[in-house]
Amino acid sequence: MSRPRWSERLAVAQASRARSDALRRRRVVERVEGVHVVVDGQPLINFCSNDYLGLAGSLDAVSALQEAAAWHGVGSGASALVSGHHVLHARFEREAAEWMGYERALYFPSGYTANLAVLQALLDGGDLCVQDKLNHACLLDGARLAGAELKRYPHRDFGGALRQLQSMPEAAAVLATDSVFSMDGDVAPLRELALAATGEHALFVVDEAHGVGVMGPEGRGACAAANLSARDVPALVAPLGKAFGGQGALVFGGTSLIEHLLQSARPYVFSTAGAPALAAAMSANLEAVRSQGWRRAKLASLVARFRRGALRHGLPVLESNTPIQPLVLGGNSRALAVARVLEQQGFWVAPIRPPTVPDGKARLRITLTAAHTEIEVDALVDVLASCLEDIDTGA
Repeated sequence: MSRPRWSERLAVAQASRARSDALRRRRVVERVEGVHVVVDGQPLINFCSNDYLGLAGSLDAVSALQEAAAWHGVGSGASALVSGHHVLHARFEREAAEWMGYERALYFPSGYTANLAVLQALLDGGDLCVQDKLNHACLLDGARLAGAELKRYPHRDFGGALRQLQSMPEAAAVLATDSVFSMDGDVAPLRELALAATGEHALFVVDEAHGVGVMGPEGRGACAAANLSARDVPALVAPLGKAFGGQGALVFGGTSLIEHLLQSARPYVFSTAGAPALAAAMSANLEAVRSQGWRRAKLASLVARFRRGALRHGLPVLESNTPIQPLVLGGNSRALAVARVLEQQGFWVAPIRPPTVPDGKARLRITLTAAHTEIEVDALVDVLASCLEDIDTGA
């Protein structure tokens, strides 16, 4: 029996994606002015960005990045444990830990590697990791990388989480969840999960990717909004590519946990440290997140306005009071068709298809930001309603 050829395997996989309308392609963003972008030559209003507070283009952050790059260069030069940990990284970690009410923070080049690092460093083979079925891929991958027993409970079912924890009473256990779920926009039952973790002596890990900056006092996230402290959530991951408008992530925890990650988390130990200049920009945006509460207030107002309009038109939006407003359309071809019509009308909303979401639940993941206007939000709702009516009636 001959060994299979890689060229044939790749061709079969590509053909399968094409048949199911699952092929995805990168779009080229040529210019960005807030939510106004030029994509592949076409001017569009961006309703699929995670820049929730409109800080990606902050003049203070840009100035901080430029000045830091002039003094410290573009790259860090090495991993953090060799020579890549710069004074700007250290300053940002101190400022952020104080803001979030944790003893320490550790800066990672990306949110994905931060979650991989936490679970890989904490778990071993034979340990138990309990997770929500809709957790982000990086949390699931982290448990698998560690070789732990991964058990997944029904979405937002804290009773199911408790039963899974109790299924292996002798194993060291981690309970991990997103705070705000990236494709549905709903919020985990964080207080109940924290109680379950405490009662079962499990370490509670929360990924605040879509909560930090948007929710809670001073934007400290969904855990802070639920009145949970560092004692309740011993390990908290805060990616910086969403409301912070940048790149990277912070892991918050006690001194012993952070020291353990620093010594044993492979994605940290063996990765080149992030650019010092970017850490300076994130320090500037941290100050904006803390002090510019008007951004969160405007965002909340736009979310409420969008939902009122969507419900008035009978649009199939999921229940969500966060900036993530999913419009579930079912089949891949329908999601693609609606996205094409929206683009023709000047709106960019990328269709989300399997494997990012389950089969049969393709959607438009509409995201609102503080940089949008009421007029733009109203126009999007009107175009969506007209577009869905035309497609469904075959007009």
